[in-house]
Amino acid sequence: MRAHLGDQLVIEGPATGAPRRDGEIVGLHHEDGTPPYDVRWSDTQEVTLLFPGPDAHIKHLGHEPGTDTGAGTPPPGPGDIGRRVATERERRGLSREETARRARMAPDYLAYLEEHPGDPSPATLIRLAAALGTSVQALRGGGVDLPPGQGMALLHPQLWDLGPEECRALLSTHGVGRVAVTTPEGPAVVPVNYEVVDGAIAFRTAPGSVPAAAVGSEIAFEVDHVDEAMSRGWSVLAVGPAQAVTEPDEVRRLTERAHTAPWAGGEREMWVAIQPARLTGRRITPAEQ
Repeated sequence: MRAHLGDQLVIEGPATGAPRRDGEIVGLHHEDGTPPYDVRWSDTQEVTLLFPGPDAHIKHLGHEPGTDTGAGTPPPGPGDIGRRVATERERRGLSREETARRARMAPDYLAYLEEHPGDPSPATLIRLAAALGTSVQALRGGGVDLPPGQGMALLHPQLWDLGPEECRALLSTHGVGRVAVTTPEGPAVVPVNYEVVDGAIAFRTAPGSVPAAAVGSEIAFEVDHVDEAMSRGWSVLAVGPAQAVTEPDEVRRLTERAHTAPWAGGEREMWVAIQPARLTGRRITPAEQ
């Protein structure tokens, strides 16, 4: 068995259906990549020294010819890693200086990595992933075309019901949500970029589109977040009547406060507002939390 820094180590369960563990190899003790390894486990984020047994195998993440990046797609192009680092840093509200301090690197090097094509070493990626609370695979782009939730479940998960105030707080982060509507062809669920303004959920679409079918009826709107690396997440469901926003000043206000244009592009100037009558949500965390 030989491994590289950043590879994934998987220990299969002793029987069919039994739980398995996986983690990133964050430390090598031999230059040739033979055991033992320092492994950061995905379920606990703890780092332990491991001598792999016969139930363990290595998933190489793009180091060797013929291996894949975890998504069945070519390795990311020049500059992709830097863009992912910058996006994750900004999402978490971290400055370059703070991120560099956490990753034990010079801020100038982090700036160069974010702004220019680069090929950081596995050790550098491991430190960056730890500083940003993500994984080396995510920074490399592995799994970007896969639906979330394919990672391991927590060993001892806890499902919590969220109260209305926490649901409102999570909704207010804005982003992409899903609107469920009834169309002449049957039920449909479509993603939309949305905003929360004065308690109302608002999104832009085009007249005659599937989301526009929400107008004049009670609909469901769902938003969620999945932390793949930590096998946890939350979801919020809002149910209420949807109406078209036609008053010019209100349309102008919504447009000025929008955090982004609709990702789908095109002429999407019709605003739809949902007034939530019911807000429910759930969160998955480790049982001890």
